Amino acid sequence: MSDQNILREKILKLKEQRNAIILAHNYQREEVQDLADFTGDSLELSRTAAGVKCDVIVFCGVNFMAESASILSPDKKVLLPETGACCPMADMITVSGPRNLMTFFPGYKFTGEYIFPVDFTLRDIKKRYPGVPVVAYVNTTADVKAESDICCTSANGVKVVESLNSDKVICIPDRNLSRWIAKNTKKEVIAWDGFCHVHDRVTPEDVNKARQEHPDALVVAHPECRIEILEAADHVTSTSGMLRFVTSSPAKEFIIGTETGLLYRLKKENPGKMFYPLRKDMICPNMKKTTLQSVFKVLETMTNEVKVPEDIRIPAKKSLDRMLEIK
Repeated sequence: MSDQNILREKILKLKEQRNAIILAHNYQREEVQDLADFTGDSLELSRTAAGVKCDVIVFCGVNFMAESASILSPDKKVLLPETGACCPMADMITVSGPRNLMTFFPGYKFTGEYIFPVDFTLRDIKKRYPGVPVVAYVNTTADVKAESDICCTSANGVKVVESLNSDKVICIPDRNLSRWIAKNTKKEVIAWDGFCHVHDRVTPEDVNKARQEHPDALVVAHPECRIEILEAADHVTSTSGMLRFVTSSPAKEFIIGTETGLLYRLKKENPGKMFYPLRKDMICPNMKKTTLQSVFKVLETMTNEVKVPEDIRIPAKKSLDRMLEIK
C-alpha cells in the first residue's frame, strides 16, 4: 500500500471516530476531492453540511467557506485544514479598517483600476449611497455578509438584484461579477473594485488562442472573468453551472474558463468529452494549500476551528436566508 493510501486510511478512521464529514471545493487538489464526502461550490457544500447529521465538518477550501459552514451549522465544529488558506478577493473589502489591496499574487500584473481609496470601507460606501441595498457575493467574510442586505452567488446574482425594490444596488466585492450583473439588468449597479486574480488575468488574446488550438470546443467562462471575456464566451456560469452545462450539452469539447481544479471533476463525470483550460496558470495557490497531511492533522488534533460569533452569525445568516428565499 502506498504512503498516500496509508494516510487516506488513517483519515477515514479518524473521520469515523470524530463523526465528521469532509467537504472539498471544486478547486481542491485531486486527492483531496477523491477523499471528500461531498464536492461542490462553497455555498452548496455549506448547505449540504447543514443537513447532514455529524459533529464535525472539515472544510477543504478557504477561510470564508469555513465561516459560511459555521454560519449555517452553529451546532457543529467546523475545522479548516489550512488556516493560511485565504481568499484575496474576500480580503479586498472590510467592514471597517484598511483593505488588503497589495496581497502578493505570483506572476500577476495589477492594472490599477481601483475606484475607491485604500482606506475606503463597506461602511464608507453605505454612507456615500444611503439607503441603497448591498448585495454581497458569497465570496466574502462573515462580518461583511452581516453588514450587507442580501447575498448572491455567481449563478444567481442577476436574479438577486432583480428581486430588490430599488433601482440602484451596491455589489461587492467582485467588479467583474458586478459588470456581468449590470449587463443583464436595467438597474444601476455600483461596483466595488475587488477581483479574483485567477479569473481576472484572462485576456481576449487567451480566448482567441484557445479557440485556434481547439476550434471545435465551446468556451465556458466563470462570471469572475472580465466582461470582455464573458462577452466572447459561448456560455457564462458558475462552477456548478459548468458541471450541469457540459453534461447536458451535445458538444464534445470545452474550453474551461475557471480554476483548473474543476477540470478533474469535469473529466471524471464526463469521460467521453474533452476539457481544456482557458489558461494553464488559472491556479489558486490558496485552494491548493490543503493536502491529505493537513486534513489528517486537523482531524487528529481537532484544531483550527472556525467559529463565527453570534453577533455576526445571526445577521450574516439573514443575508444568506434572504437570498435562499428567492425562487
